[in-house]
Amino acid sequence: MTNQPIKRNFQLELDKIISSVSPDNPPKLLLHSCCAPCSSYVLEYLSGYFSITVFYYNPNIYPKEEFFKRIKEQKRLISEMPLKNPVGFRDIGFCSERFYEAVKGLEGIPEGGKRCFACYRLRLEETARLAAEEGFDFFTTTLSISPHKNAAKLNEIGEELEKIYGVKHLTSDFKKRNGFKRSTELSAQYGMYRQNYCGCVFSKRESEQRRKNDSELPY
Repeated sequence: MTNQPIKRNFQLELDKIISSVSPDNPPKLLLHSCCAPCSSYVLEYLSGYFSITVFYYNPNIYPKEEFFKRIKEQKRLISEMPLKNPVGFRDIGFCSERFYEAVKGLEGIPEGGKRCFACYRLRLEETARLAAEEGFDFFTTTLSISPHKNAAKLNEIGEELEKIYGVKHLTSDFKKRNGFKRSTELSAQYGMYRQNYCGCVFSKRESEQRRKNDSELPY
C-alpha cells in the first residue's frame, strides 16, 4: 500500500499565523489582487490583522480595455470599503508581453493546467520580488478565492518564492469559510463589475465556448 500525502488545511495554517499577529503593530502584507471582486472578501477579512498594500499586477488581462476597467474597479473598492486598517495600492501598468513570454508553448493547454500555473508564478514572483525589495513582512494573492483556481499549487509556488526572496508567504485558501460566497455578496453590495472569464485571451475564448452552460461559475 502506498502512503497518500497528507492534504493540508491552508485555512487552519492561516489561522495560526493570524493568531500570532499583534493588532497594535500589524505586519505589512503585499496582496496581489487579480480583480476587485476577488479582493473584496480578502480585504474585509485581513485588514484587521495586516497593514495591506494591494498590488494589481496582471499582465495576462486581455484586452487592454479590460485591464483598465478592472484596475478602476479595484481602486474604487479600496476607496469605498470601510476597512479596519488603511489599504494602499500599487500597480506597474499594462505589460502584456510578460504574460505571452511566460506562457509561450503552453497556449493550447486547457484552462486550469500548466499555462495557468505559469501565469500564477509570473504574478506571484513579481509580488514576492517587490515585497522583498520594499520590506514587506508577507506576500500572498487573492487568486485562491476562485473555485477555478488551484490553491495547493498557488501555495506551493508561494513557498518556493519565499525561499528565493526571503519574505514570508501568507498561506491561504480564501474560498474556505464561504469566502467565495461572501465575495459575490460584496460585489453586489458595491455594484462591482464581475467578469465572466479569468482574464487572458485563452480563458476568454474558453469561457465563450462554455457560455451555454448555465452552471458556469463567475470568476
